[in-house]
Amino acid sequence: MQADYRPDVIETAAQTWWQQHQTFRATEDTSKEKFYCLSMFPYPSGQLHMGHVRNYTIGDVISRYQRMLGKNVLQPMGWDAFGLPAENAALKHQVPPAEWTYKNIDYMRAQLQRLGLAYDWDREIATCKPDYYRWEQWLFVRLFKKGLVYNKTAAVNWDPVDQTVLANEQVIDGRGWRSGALVERREIPQWFMKITDYAEDLRNDLQQLSGWPEQVKTMQANWIGRSEGVQITFSVADSEEDIAVYTTRPDTLMGVSYVAIAAEHPIALRMAESNPQLQQFIEECKKTDTTEAALETAEKKGMATGVSVFHPISGERIPVWVANFVLMGYGTGAVMSVPAHDQRDFEFAQKYELPIRQVIAALDDTEINLQKAAFTEKGRLINSSQFTGLTSAEAFDAIADELSKQNKGERQVNYRLRDWGVSRQRYWGTPIPIIYCDSCGAVPVPEADLPVLLPEDVVVDGSGSPIKSMPEFYQCACPECGKPARRETDTFDTFFESSWYYARFTSADNQNAMLDERANYWLPVDQYIGGIEHAVLHLLYARFFHKLLRDEGLVTGDEPFKNLLTQGMVLKDGAKMSKSKGNTVDPQALIDEYGADTARLFMMFAAPPEMSLEWSDNAVEGANRFLKRLWRSVHEHTDAGVVQDKTLTDLSEAATDLRRLAYQTLTKVSDDLGRRHTFNTAIAAVMELMNALTKFTEQSDQARAVRQEVLELVVLMLAPITPHICHVLWSQLGYSNAVIDAAWPEIDSAALKQDKVELMIQVNGKLRSKLMVDVNAQQAAIEPLALADETVQRYIEGKAIRIFLATAVKASAGVTFLSFAKALTASATATTSLSLLFNSVTFLVFNFLICFFD
Repeated sequence: MQADYRPDVIETAAQTWWQQHQTFRATEDTSKEKFYCLSMFPYPSGQLHMGHVRNYTIGDVISRYQRMLGKNVLQPMGWDAFGLPAENAALKHQVPPAEWTYKNIDYMRAQLQRLGLAYDWDREIATCKPDYYRWEQWLFVRLFKKGLVYNKTAAVNWDPVDQTVLANEQVIDGRGWRSGALVERREIPQWFMKITDYAEDLRNDLQQLSGWPEQVKTMQANWIGRSEGVQITFSVADSEEDIAVYTTRPDTLMGVSYVAIAAEHPIALRMAESNPQLQQFIEECKKTDTTEAALETAEKKGMATGVSVFHPISGERIPVWVANFVLMGYGTGAVMSVPAHDQRDFEFAQKYELPIRQVIAALDDTEINLQKAAFTEKGRLINSSQFTGLTSAEAFDAIADELSKQNKGERQVNYRLRDWGVSRQRYWGTPIPIIYCDSCGAVPVPEADLPVLLPEDVVVDGSGSPIKSMPEFYQCACPECGKPARRETDTFDTFFESSWYYARFTSADNQNAMLDERANYWLPVDQYIGGIEHAVLHLLYARFFHKLLRDEGLVTGDEPFKNLLTQGMVLKDGAKMSKSKGNTVDPQALIDEYGADTARLFMMFAAPPEMSLEWSDNAVEGANRFLKRLWRSVHEHTDAGVVQDKTLTDLSEAATDLRRLAYQTLTKVSDDLGRRHTFNTAIAAVMELMNALTKFTEQSDQARAVRQEVLELVVLMLAPITPHICHVLWSQLGYSNAVIDAAWPEIDSAALKQDKVELMIQVNGKLRSKLMVDVNAQQAAIEPLALADETVQRYIEGKAIRIFLATAVKASAGVTFLSFAKALTASATATTSLSLLFNSVTFLVFNFLICFFD
């Protein structure tokens, strides 16, 4: 064994061995418990960043640990390869996006392999390849035939920089999620998926996700937004038309002073034909952002239509206004406006001097000032005809019943969630498999003609999607009547590809089916790892897709991901690493200088996985020094010769203590890696054990046997985290099998037993001394020893002891407490504090608290 730690040599040797032995190739083995670990796959931007390194190391540590537990582990990797960045980069470098993407994939694959990640590369997928996207085209056609996808002209979020439509979830604070440009509202024909048909399932099935962070589940529940309300019909005056509105507050119905409709509402469009000012206002509305967040903060604008409706109960004529805060794609495209009890309606009414009628009073009769703001709380009805005096809850039922009796309303459950617009006006994406025929309308591409191939030898010029000007792509014959037709030139939203990739990994080599029986062996994913920023976008769409796959008979479960870990960001100088800020660290340079194991160790040690990690050059060097020390310890031990006698009886006190610490550490590390995923505390515990081993200087045969055992445990505990160095050290410690195939060590309960414990003595709440006592010692025997302690004597001399308190703590899987107090004097009172000592293994700790008065 070489004396110096050489990560370049060691890591190359380990990775070569894994590759030659196909160590991470996963097969379906029903004799073993399966474990599917998946980290969110990357966009092939060209090179890894530190966020990638952290994310993928977390997944790799979990995978390797589960493998050592004897489970059949699948950990695949692929590429989320479609998207606008490739088009932009291709435009800059004047190369086809496909060429740029495939080169990046090759480079980033090599980087991931250099990190020693335990991936089954035989299952690698790239979403830009036809053997992947043909199956989402196939699914889209199936859903088209089932009526779960449809096309309509809709007001959409338009990103003027990326020149494409954005889903509501992709607009953040009024700006495009990728470009950051201010979003505009446009009307464009779009393909939609009926995610709203699954709203109830998506919401209710959150209860199944006990392994997800509560924050993520709450974010999804809020986005789905279930509400119970009433749909109310307002009859249009002098017309046979009706305007339907949905409200969750029917108790405020008697306070309606105007009805607001969307700019695209049929009544608004009809009235604009003879009203140029209204037409101009409607055009202005089309340019505004359509997201709820933007509408909430935007200036409230409107214009009267000249149309009135009749109040469904009072019969009063109520004016109809076009308002910029009402969207045709949300609900019915109309809202009943109650200025006294809705802040948005209040602001609009004040601006346009519309009536503000209070119909809800506070339950405690608190005076309400409607000069400054609306009163939005529920309460007791006033000025509400026959409903006056009812509480809001009582009025909900009474008004709903009255409207139902008159056929002017009905109870409904609605959702905030809207159907998913999946059309994008870009080139580098999956072609939507639809053909437009003047005679037959929109016709799905026959399954036999799939995939619809995206031309790859295309250079983009920035003027829009090149396939829109390629007759050889869009000219085709109608599959139904044979007449000339044109192919859809929009492509799928790239979230379409990332919504089912986790399932394709299970059947990646199947060229004849989207999924096969292997999907039900591996799914659901046992551990999914990714950023909290995907809580609504990707994770919601993936859950939706899984239910689509289930209903197609392709999978059997309801949910795709059993457990979810959301890792924090990597920061430097307190800010997220980014090229624009000039605070990035190149992972490749780090690996070249220190090795992959140092990078992995630092990433796992610097912070708990859910927390942001602050980059530290000193901490990286510290991680490297620790690995050098471990290497040196094994080298010095093995250089002294093979340990022949591994008998571990009649050990010295120091050797016994070291073994006990080793198995206490193993107990903690097992819990930290397996349940808590607190890799940083696991590493800290191993480092403490190594410190203790360094201080252990005995050289007898039994001492060497203990040292051998401890080093073996250290190597096994670190194997998931720093696999390369452990691969070599395991061999040097005398094992012919590779550490990757070794089992996780078992706890030696005998080693955890102890005859003596250290007693902490506090005087007036401050630690003053320590005392070793027999583990079975009783209070009667301990008291005189504590009082006789020389250090304690200095603090209690000449003072009356008020309380002598001993606490015994048994710390194990279930923590129990035994406490007892003894008053030594009868006078005075004292406020006492008690510090308890804990450990993660079973043993007794006594903590004494001596309190006194002068």
